[in-house]
Amino acid sequence: MAPLHLQTHKLLYRAMIGTGGVGSGSFFALEGEHTLGREESRAGRFLNRQDYCKLHIVSHYVQTLLGPGFVVVPASKVGADRHGQRLLAEMQEAGLDLRYMHVDKSRPTLFSFCFSYPDGSGGNLTTSDAATSAVDPDFVNALDGEFARWPGQAIALAVPEVPLPARQRLLELGAAHRALGVAGVTSAEACSPQIWALLKNVDLLAVNLDEARALARAPQTECTAAEVLTRVAHRLQRARPGIRISLTAGKEGSWCWDGGALAHTPAFVTEVVSTAGAGDAHLAGLIAGLAAGLPLGQAHQLAGLVAGLSVQSPHTIHKQIDRASLNDFARRQTRALSAPVWELLDNQREGAEVA
Repeated sequence: MAPLHLQTHKLLYRAMIGTGGVGSGSFFALEGEHTLGREESRAGRFLNRQDYCKLHIVSHYVQTLLGPGFVVVPASKVGADRHGQRLLAEMQEAGLDLRYMHVDKSRPTLFSFCFSYPDGSGGNLTTSDAATSAVDPDFVNALDGEFARWPGQAIALAVPEVPLPARQRLLELGAAHRALGVAGVTSAEACSPQIWALLKNVDLLAVNLDEARALARAPQTECTAAEVLTRVAHRLQRARPGIRISLTAGKEGSWCWDGGALAHTPAFVTEVVSTAGAGDAHLAGLIAGLAAGLPLGQAHQLAGLVAGLSVQSPHTIHKQIDRASLNDFARRQTRALSAPVWELLDNQREGAEVA
């Protein structure tokens, strides 16, 4: 049987070393549209949806897409509980290198309780004393030797759900070994002065529209996504000249800034079951494309395919995504893909429309 990872004969990067959140969560559908009161009891039901955190989602897809020839090293902490045990087992099954995944016996695994109203709006409650809160620069320093193994051939990934100082330190270590620095931030972090220290070593910043608005200090309704990204790019250029930026905006598609020009990738036609985790799936596809040598715009096409297929699952990791399922999804689209993207999906692309 043919391998189910992308056709990556010559990888530009050989490893991804990252830190961020690893945790779980549950989804609860409330009855009634009115906002939950402070002392109210409300009926509802649990949904058959499994939640995962950012580092786990991105690492899973990157490993699945690029296969065993690409090394993925996540560094984070889980608790000594059933959630942590299950997550580590799933990460091991996906082929991730778990030497820097530690079990914290004094703190629980990061967990979110996500609730939703019938109209689709909602919120979540997340543990603040989780094991991920103990990921600090000293913990991340152990990764220096891993970056040294891949000088100029590693990707340093720093995503939320662990403290900013740890993510900043990981990017510093990566920069010292000429790694490609990739990062994500929350909307709250985007408004913090501390974010500028993180951005000093970021080569590619991945944000959604809300996070980009926070970075750009743009009004919520007056600016289009393209205008917001342009503002972000001009603002960040002063701190990090040449930074590349990826912005996702749901059904509006995605935009990228390559350091000099703005490009738009429309969203692919898909059946939406849940959009949770789609932004992380997009980032994983983007990283896989860049690792395989695609330029940013073409990598955005691959990222859009991964995100478009990911929303067909109720879970934040769609475990059926691989080269074959992406190839099938791409063939059902009416929009043309670039030839190098098709070559990654399948060297035998009879009947495929090539741009």
